[in-house]
Amino acid sequence: MAVVTAAVLAFAGLMAAAPANAADPWIAQQDGGYLRIAVPNAAVEAAVGPVSQVVVEGNFGPSHNWAQIGLQRSGANWTATYGPFEPGLYYYQVTGDDSKVLKDTSNPTSVASEPEWSTFFIPGESAALLADAPQEAGVVQTLTYQSSVAGEERQALVWVPPTYKAKGKKLPVLYLQHGGGQSYRDWVEVGRAEQILDNLWLAGQLEDMLVVMGNGNVDDFSAELLDNIVPAVERTYNVSPSKQQRALAGLSMGGGQTFEVFSEHPGSFGAIGTFGAGRFGALDDRAVDRMNARTGLFRVYVGNKTDIAYNDVYDSLQKFDAIGLDYQFDGVNPDAGHNWNAWQENLIDFAPRLFTGEASDPAMSEGHTALTERFEPPAAGTTPTPWLTADDFVTFETTTDFADAEYVSVWANWAPGGSWLRVEMTKVGDRWRATVGPLEEKFYHYRLIVDRQAVKDTSNPTKVTSEPAWSTFLVPGEGSRLLADVPQGQGGNLEVMTYQSTVAAQERSAYVWTPPGYDPARAEPYPLFVLNHGGGQSWTDWVEVGRARQILDNLSLDGAIEPMVVVMPNGNVGDYPRELLENVVPVTEERYNVSSDPLDRALAGLSAGGARTVSVLKAHPGEFAWIGTFAAGFGATAGVDVAAINEGTELYRLYTGDITDFTYGSVMSSLPVLDQLGIEYEFNGVTIGPHGWDVWQQNLIDLAPRLFRDGGE
Repeated sequence: MAVVTAAVLAFAGLMAAAPANAADPWIAQQDGGYLRIAVPNAAVEAAVGPVSQVVVEGNFGPSHNWAQIGLQRSGANWTATYGPFEPGLYYYQVTGDDSKVLKDTSNPTSVASEPEWSTFFIPGESAALLADAPQEAGVVQTLTYQSSVAGEERQALVWVPPTYKAKGKKLPVLYLQHGGGQSYRDWVEVGRAEQILDNLWLAGQLEDMLVVMGNGNVDDFSAELLDNIVPAVERTYNVSPSKQQRALAGLSMGGGQTFEVFSEHPGSFGAIGTFGAGRFGALDDRAVDRMNARTGLFRVYVGNKTDIAYNDVYDSLQKFDAIGLDYQFDGVNPDAGHNWNAWQENLIDFAPRLFTGEASDPAMSEGHTALTERFEPPAAGTTPTPWLTADDFVTFETTTDFADAEYVSVWANWAPGGSWLRVEMTKVGDRWRATVGPLEEKFYHYRLIVDRQAVKDTSNPTKVTSEPAWSTFLVPGEGSRLLADVPQGQGGNLEVMTYQSTVAAQERSAYVWTPPGYDPARAEPYPLFVLNHGGGQSWTDWVEVGRARQILDNLSLDGAIEPMVVVMPNGNVGDYPRELLENVVPVTEERYNVSSDPLDRALAGLSAGGARTVSVLKAHPGEFAWIGTFAAGFGATAGVDVAAINEGTELYRLYTGDITDFTYGSVMSSLPVLDQLGIEYEFNGVTIGPHGWDVWQQNLIDLAPRLFRDGGE
């Protein structure tokens, strides 16, 4: 006899329930989807022993796939600030030294099938259906029943709508299955099924129905479902006995089990849904006529190319067409892989189609695309890496040098805003591979992490002088147009200027970009823009990572900037103002047709280069009329000649990344100081992103067109 537990399951996200030690959550949400992470080293060592590396890994990556946020040791904690993350549910664990996993003990949420996981929910309009319902709606109850297949007492979760009555109208039922390695609780603890069903019902988009989430971890699922779970539900609840008033759906393994029941017992369920599943076995001997005749809806779902079911679903759809099996295909979800983000969307699409008395609209979900071919990366060792598809998925592959490695990942600036995230690679023969995407159209820098050591991808010929382990690649498109190479012969010229530094007492080099059509004999000298790198960087960085050449070329061809000469010098020197004014500028004036008028000079820099820029502004106001600082505050105010700065400066424009930029506080605290001093400046808000090249490229793109023009516009 089945027993139903009256108590409603408690399920609260990080925002809804305070951790045991509310003062010290390991992950604290900030406004706008940002996370501040502080994992106590003492907690790590108590759980797994001493470690040299700690990451928080979860569904943070492109397509919401599993990825790692690397933490830095800061005092007693391992810390990071990341974001902005999209609204939705996130699940994660803390891991030390690649394999030592621990639970976030400050977060009371849990996932029964993954004891080390915790969850948190970031609210927002795009995840409104995943949020706790705004008013009382359905309840989730526990159904206990005896399994003759498993030979034990088992449990299922049952979502019951507000209109359910023990007597009266008998309600239809959706049986909703979990995936491999999961439990009957996953759809509630990670899938947000309770919230989805509540919100759909309150919005009038869901028919009155029960949703049963059973335990599919059994050898003979068809028998478990038909002989145990369904009878237990029909004995315990006031539900319809009609097979057409039953629906069955499942994700991954559960989707395979769903199809097995569909094909072996046609008509036992009036509607069928498979989420991220395509391994359905031999199909030629299926009772297709009966499956078609007795089933009102069979709808297939799949994620994008990172979904492990992608090719299986393609193959199955071809076979369905060949044998004449009727189905609807929801299309390829472009934004999610084989993960809960995809399966949540699948439930949101599938459940409202059920028990309406009307034919289901066969159209794909908005933004989904046809599945026209298998995804087949090139054979191992046959192509340079990274290998980029036309729709912005990238496959990385190592050489055979790491065949004996235990753990390999690729770490790149593909987190929100351009922060770094690590994606695990998989051993394929004697190489390691990973496919990531779809990626934003922009410029990427990355490195391999092999058994916790940074390694250069030697298959990629690109280099970054100041970061020997880095490689780079561009995802082309309109979003990255200003970062792309211009047609040969149409851009400016890039040269290396070598000079003797009296300050550093050595020969030094600088990159010099001259505009298209540069005329060394032009009567009117060209304006001069000196662009500085940051701390720990090199005079080559603005070209090798900052894409300054491409930015300047494209802006020039667009007619967006004044023709100018841009010098990118070596700022690694003790007295930068002297180096600039006694060496860099005089040598540039000697070798290039540039103006000596301060009104035709601009100076900008990122991070430490921004601080160097400010040092020149303070010590030599008026030497450069155009000033830009990227991720650098104003600093000390002693001895500052405000009048000279204002009189000699046409534009002083400050930039900063968001709260993930460690200089954010310095820049923001500088603004009221500048106001108090009376220094004239411009600041147009933060640039979304961290202390990194994505932000600084945008800063250059914004600043360069403002230079040498009236009013800085």
